[in-house]
Amino acid sequence: MFSFLVKRLLQSVVVLVAVALIAFSLFKFVGDPINNMVGQDTTLEEREALRESLGLNDPFHQQFYNFMVNAAVGDFGISYRHKVPVSDLIAERAPATLELSIISALLSIFIGIPMGVYTAINRSGFLSRSFMTVSLVGISLPTFLIGILFIFFFGVILRWLPTFGRGEVVALGWWTTGLLTWSGIKSLILPSITLALFQMTLIMRLVRTEMLEVLCTDYIKFARARGLHERAVNFGHALKNTLIPVITIIGLQLGLVMAFAIITETVFQWPGMGMLFIQAIEEVDVPVMAAYLMMISLIFVAINLLVDILYAFVDPRLTIDGGSKHG
Repeated sequence: MFSFLVKRLLQSVVVLVAVALIAFSLFKFVGDPINNMVGQDTTLEEREALRESLGLNDPFHQQFYNFMVNAAVGDFGISYRHKVPVSDLIAERAPATLELSIISALLSIFIGIPMGVYTAINRSGFLSRSFMTVSLVGISLPTFLIGILFIFFFGVILRWLPTFGRGEVVALGWWTTGLLTWSGIKSLILPSITLALFQMTLIMRLVRTEMLEVLCTDYIKFARARGLHERAVNFGHALKNTLIPVITIIGLQLGLVMAFAIITETVFQWPGMGMLFIQAIEEVDVPVMAAYLMMISLIFVAINLLVDILYAFVDPRLTIDGGSKHG
């Protein structure tokens, strides 16, 4: 276990460094940040002095080395546009994105898995067919279009829910949440469902496919022949043996929820890290873009490590490094 964790941590460090290097290389092609920081009346001498103070005249390898050394201690520099530490901007926007992503992930898991199990057990029922139809819509339509349709129907026509912003929030130390106010909860409904819909339908269809395959195996037939209750067969045996691929997909989807949050936050003007990243691209704010990409990479790496650890608990036949205890 210890050797596995050490190996995976070393691999994670390599992945993070590679992502940082690729991102840092691409940032050279997004434009000159100096043009967005100064006015038209700024002289060439003032521009050059600003470039020198920001370290933009240093060689590429020196800039990258300085960035990695500072990032290792949580220092991502000063935002070119906002003139404040990037860590402060991330801390200000992170609660909104994490709250939206966590609620969306919980919705996709706790709705998608039961729907998948139900449609596998009751394949010809009307409700199962309805679920499958909804899943086709959720997978086929892009996230931004679903968000726009929700805004038009629930916000413009019915006027039930707010269509932008986060509503009233409550500060709990450095963390802010809208879950403690009615306007915050109402503002969270549309973006969280929009973000969760694709992940939910994907999980539902995966669980259904795996359940149908497991229900046709011999040991399920033997379990029924032994007189076990149908609920025990479906949930105690069939569902448990579908969880390995489901956990893999859920782990990947949790990271994708953070990535897809950019689109959802843009559509609903949600004041999170996704909106901050979009603004940073428009303003060529390299420190903010680099910090955001590093954070997303770290989340993906941490989730994948957690998924690998969960394998051994879900299926005791597997060792934590993916082999078999009897192999």
